[in-house]
Amino acid sequence: RKHRPNIIFHCNFQIKIEESMNSYPITKNSKIKRIAEKATYDTETIHQIIDEALFCHIGIIHNDRPVVIPTIHARMNDHLMFHGSNASRLIKTSDQNDICVTITLLDGLVIGRSHFHHSMNYRSVVLFGKGEIIKDHEERMDAFHAISHHFAPGRWNDARKPNESELKQTAILKMKIDSASAKISNKFPTDEDEDYKLNYWAGIIPVNQTYGIPENDPHLKEGIILPEYLKNFKRN
Repeated sequence: RKHRPNIIFHCNFQIKIEESMNSYPITKNSKIKRIAEKATYDTETIHQIIDEALFCHIGIIHNDRPVVIPTIHARMNDHLMFHGSNASRLIKTSDQNDICVTITLLDGLVIGRSHFHHSMNYRSVVLFGKGEIIKDHEERMDAFHAISHHFAPGRWNDARKPNESELKQTAILKMKIDSASAKISNKFPTDEDEDYKLNYWAGIIPVNQTYGIPENDPHLKEGIILPEYLKNFKRN
């Protein structure tokens, strides 16, 4: 018997997705057609992937050509926040235009008995919305705080805040998540039935992101010790 997903479960799962009030709307852009049993539109699941990832990639059209740019992000409810130079093409091109944001977390290498069934375990999201440059000062500061917290929780109140010159040089772009989908793969290889008799190792090699021991800046003032929130650093 083929080791394939249960199609009845998949159909029931899809019905629950479409009926759920806690899911993003399934649109022409966000609907996953290829290996749809790996898809979810669940808001909580999508937010968890966004929050765990340190950075994302933003797709824009610049001078009639596609461009994809990596950048740090932060989520504030159903909005994504990005920052950059006022002169950044990402910021200027995204303002009042549709953009696409992608995030991928790699969880493992899937080693099959045939090369065809080698794969990866992952959690990924594709997000759609329109960019908007934030003008309001308080909203900008909230976004700076969110980005700092996303990067290193606890650091916002333990470093100098942006000064007037830095604020003038920096733009904050927000994107309301209008539609989104996640695709998750977490499985062992699904080899062909006849290949299970082959004498090749098969399985999963887990991939985990870890943080090393903090190293002092050579110019650190004498007597300053490592803050507790940075010891054994973990973001989640």
